[in-house]
Amino acid sequence: MGFSCGIVGLPNVGKSTLFNAITSAKVEAANYPFCTIDPNVGVVAIPDERITKLSEIYNPPKIIYSTIEFVDIAGLVKGASKGEGLGNQFLSTIRNVDAIAHVVRCFDDENVIHVDGNVHPKRDIEIIETELILKDLDTVEKKLFEAEKKTKGGDKKGISEFELIKNLKLHLESGRLARYFSTRNEDEATIVYEMHLLTNKPVMYVCNVHEKNLLAENNYIQQVKEIAEKENAKVVVISAAVEAEVSELPESERKPFLQSLGLSESGLDKVIKEGYALLNLITFITAGPKEVHAWTTFKGAKAPQAAGVIHTDFEKGFIRAEIMKCDDLIKFRTEQNVKDAGLLHVEGRDYTIEDGDIVHFRFNL
Repeated sequence: MGFSCGIVGLPNVGKSTLFNAITSAKVEAANYPFCTIDPNVGVVAIPDERITKLSEIYNPPKIIYSTIEFVDIAGLVKGASKGEGLGNQFLSTIRNVDAIAHVVRCFDDENVIHVDGNVHPKRDIEIIETELILKDLDTVEKKLFEAEKKTKGGDKKGISEFELIKNLKLHLESGRLARYFSTRNEDEATIVYEMHLLTNKPVMYVCNVHEKNLLAENNYIQQVKEIAEKENAKVVVISAAVEAEVSELPESERKPFLQSLGLSESGLDKVIKEGYALLNLITFITAGPKEVHAWTTFKGAKAPQAAGVIHTDFEKGFIRAEIMKCDDLIKFRTEQNVKDAGLLHVEGRDYTIEDGDIVHFRFNL
């Protein structure tokens, strides 16, 4: 389990350049190098130095990084929700993604034509949001029709569901995103969630800038940050052109190249870091002589829930979890040394998994 991210944006904002760059990134010894599922979907291993260091300790034949799936949507334009341009046919493919990366052009270049004549982040964001809202309205209207059938015969639950969806429709028609729609209880929240509405997903704005603006904000970036602040969204500033250059370099040359630009990490690393924060995700690890494996779970997950990420039987038959901290094992080099230092802990069902935990689950079927 990693996470999936749908990439949206207007044409010529650098979206496809970014997609091609980040999904061609290779991670040494990864079991999940980039693979093409179809022309618009790519899976890439998530770089994690802890996994690399643990693999040096155990030297296992199998090393598995967690993954992120990127779903690239053809450039949306006004009217995409009604079939204009190429974007509409792909909108449905991002219904099941965990989050949306909205790429916004934040650079001027007379050689790169803007679909609406000039660079204007606020307007560009509103165009995309409007198209997503209109697509969501299609979904809601179908659900409303289905819910109306349930009201026949005076079924109270059916009537309540119909009223909820009707109010959601009015909310969207007013131009507001689904994530700002208020529900009164968990049942209502579940009904809305299960529609997989595009405007109900967490959003990360990706400002695509010229290389010279990677370290200094311009007015365009400020516009995006103002919008993101109101929406409680994340903002990542990258240069798709730089990412394209990085993706072509051998692994050993990437870090020095980024450092020469004054950067400590790549755009892909930024997207992953902010994506994890956006979705409240953490990484725990299972490690041994046969395999070092990174797993992704939600922050706050209890030990049995984390065990269930590996296999549902692990959760059902959970007995206990033996926990080491990744930093401790890297420091002491062997599990026995960690144990001798009193740093291996045995935890029960109430233990909350922390980022970087190395876990050995004990279970009984």
